[in-house]
Amino acid sequence: MEKVTILVDAQNVYYTTKQAYQTGFDYNAFWRKATADREVYQAIAYSSERGDDKQRQFQNILRAIGFEVKLKPYIQRADGSAKCDWDVGITIDAMECAAKSDVIILVTGDGDFDLLASKLRDKYHTRVEVYGVPQLTAASLIRAASEFIPIENELLIGKK
Repeated sequence: MEKVTILVDAQNVYYTTKQAYQTGFDYNAFWRKATADREVYQAIAYSSERGDDKQRQFQNILRAIGFEVKLKPYIQRADGSAKCDWDVGITIDAMECAAKSDVIILVTGDGDFDLLASKLRDKYHTRVEVYGVPQLTAASLIRAASEFIPIENELLIGKK
């Protein structure tokens, strides 16, 4: 049975599904698809900590599904923009899990992860599956992945 590590850039998937489809990512449907006939070595969702009840409920849902939830403070800048960047954390976890996993699943459209996907494939001979919103996923990340799985239809809330 394949061992899989799942790493979800929750901020990225939230904003890209909302922008492209005006709905959310169906984590339960994703979990069923991504883990079918596989052993989960590790599953981590990376998010921001805003301290509100709705977000805590979401984090508890993720934990109930099977994710470890890693949080960073949500930073609101003076210019109105916001930041919660998990790129380094996701990269470190992916590198640490690569030798113990047959497949690394990255749920993100962020092109910064193209170097990570290439390194995982070339150095560790680990298969890299990328789940992302097609029109909002960097072409370089799609090219670097072993397989790109579009977030659409059954992976969206209310879009079966």
